[in-house]
Amino acid sequence: MVRATVPEIFLIARPAVDLAGMRGYLEAVGGAGWLDRRLADSEGMPNPGELLVEFAGRACYRSWEPGLNPNVTRVRADPRAYLRNILKSAHGSVLEHANYSFALHNVSRVATHEIVRHRAGAAYSQESLRYVRLVDIGFRVPPALEPLRQECLELVERLEEFQRSAAAKLDLDAEGVPFHVKKEATSALRRLAPIGVSTDLILTMNLRTLRHVVEMRTAPGAEEELRLIFGRIGEIMVEETSGVFQDFRRLDDSSWVPEFRKV
Repeated sequence: MVRATVPEIFLIARPAVDLAGMRGYLEAVGGAGWLDRRLADSEGMPNPGELLVEFAGRACYRSWEPGLNPNVTRVRADPRAYLRNILKSAHGSVLEHANYSFALHNVSRVATHEIVRHRAGAAYSQESLRYVRLVDIGFRVPPALEPLRQECLELVERLEEFQRSAAAKLDLDAEGVPFHVKKEATSALRRLAPIGVSTDLILTMNLRTLRHVVEMRTAPGAEEELRLIFGRIGEIMVEETSGVFQDFRRLDDSSWVPEFRKV
């Protein structure tokens, strides 16, 4: 039988901050006290993404301490309040320094074809069906086709069987078949697989892009699988960077809506 799948989202990488290098710069410009306070507040374990965003923002105005910039007589001491001001003032460029990577497992190529259209602030690596032969087809029946579940699975099962029988008739597993021959046949056979076939995608986006895409792709009019995928990413990011995503709230229709848009 066809392998029924459900999309899974895994956060696999977050920013890493070199505290020694950061301190070296801050000592040179007179802002080391800011880092001391952040380390004390976090018991030596600051949120790296949010620390990097605040660091970049304060560098723009030399606002580490009052008096370092004669134009700045008061600085926000609370990091959450500082990040809120960044969002409110739409100083979104500083969010671009912090990148997060996700492994998307068992998402359809329908979804990935839409996701990879987001180019600014994003990077992708996708499972290649030019190299990976379809010996089994994972498939998720979308809610709109649930009344036709059995018919959908039977159709995909026939396509799956074709993939196997075609590979056998082409002798792809015979001893001595060169890899370039296997690759050419595998690439041709993928043309006869459903676009809904489950696949994997490694996705990296910076915080500014994540805010935009989570809002856009969880909106009521977005494609339903993308709403599911970025709804989960929204949950992860609200927990991971509660300061940068502090203005997001989840509505009853499952959309994530920020107070400050187009940051």
